[in-house]
Amino acid sequence: MKTNLIIAIDGPAASGKGTLARRLADYYHLPHLDTGLTYRAVAQMMLSKAWSLDDDSRAIEAAGLVDLAALDREVLSAHEVADAASRVAVIPEVRRILVEKQREFARRDQGAVLDGRDIGTVVCPQADVKLYVTASAEVRALRRLRDIEGRGGHADFSEILGDIKKRDERDMGRADSPLKPAEDAHLLDTSEMSIEAAFRSAKNIVDDAMAGKTPG
Repeated sequence: MKTNLIIAIDGPAASGKGTLARRLADYYHLPHLDTGLTYRAVAQMMLSKAWSLDDDSRAIEAAGLVDLAALDREVLSAHEVADAASRVAVIPEVRRILVEKQREFARRDQGAVLDGRDIGTVVCPQADVKLYVTASAEVRALRRLRDIEGRGGHADFSEILGDIKKRDERDMGRADSPLKPAEDAHLLDTSEMSIEAAFRSAKNIVDDAMAGKTPG
């Protein structure tokens, strides 16, 4: 297999891209970065310091302090952190700082798997394999609800669905690095797929790309 393999995975919230990225990273023995956590780290730092989310200068300061080696998924998974992250993520200078950190991660000798909103289009446009993972808003909301309930929490489906749609609109409508498939990305709709089926489909795409073949 090619060394320095870079796999870029993009998609909206709760599409399954994170789980898929972790599975592919494990299978191909590559380091993995959930780039969404870098924006959540900025938001969490601002919330912990009681800084206004509308203060661009504070957000830029926080972005410069983000340490990719210290990202704590458990802490950064809180709903209020996720919502705040989608607000600071629209700040161009915050994106510039974090994108450079993400690119540095991707430049590792052994390669990497990165997932987020703009990996194939902005962070790693020369990635060896690009996937755009999506699912209907209703399916994604149901997944989020089941995840919350699985951890002993309670939530309202309609509220989650509304939040999913609001985040989609924010991510897809921002002027800087909007969420969209790269022109050469392979589309993977997981609405009616199990994680195993999605993994097999993604693995076939990666294997075919590495073999110089066109999936089909």
